[in-house]
Amino acid sequence: MNHVVLIGRLTRDPELKYLAGSGTAVANFAIAVDREFTKDNKKETDFIDIQVWGKTAENCANYLGKGSMCAVQGSLRIETYEKDGEKRKATKINANRVQFLDSKNKSEGNNELKFVPNFEPTGNLNNNEWDAISEDSIPF
Repeated sequence: MNHVVLIGRLTRDPELKYLAGSGTAVANFAIAVDREFTKDNKKETDFIDIQVWGKTAENCANYLGKGSMCAVQGSLRIETYEKDGEKRKATKINANRVQFLDSKNKSEGNNELKFVPNFEPTGNLNNNEWDAISEDSIPF
């Protein structure tokens, strides 16, 4: 079974492209995911490349930005390629689901991050859908 679930913050804005011929959308971005503390009590962070397709890719490009937190569900992919005559490997997550956990409210020019539980945009959003929940109501 190849199933991965990660939660982290985007390290850069998603890059959206469309495949020639089919016009299928594909977005690439990376997230920073914290590891458990090591025995030296130092936090370590992994930077993981994510690739997402179709309407979800377009939504990621439109509503996520550097610093946004999201949950990614998908499968691990290890791709091999050759560069300068040397074989190399690249590891990435092929995401089939991205859940936005917060977003920068771009429409109001407010850079404050907001928590949006169980939210997956499927089309145009209005400001009411971005309303924040107070920190007191979050159970953790």
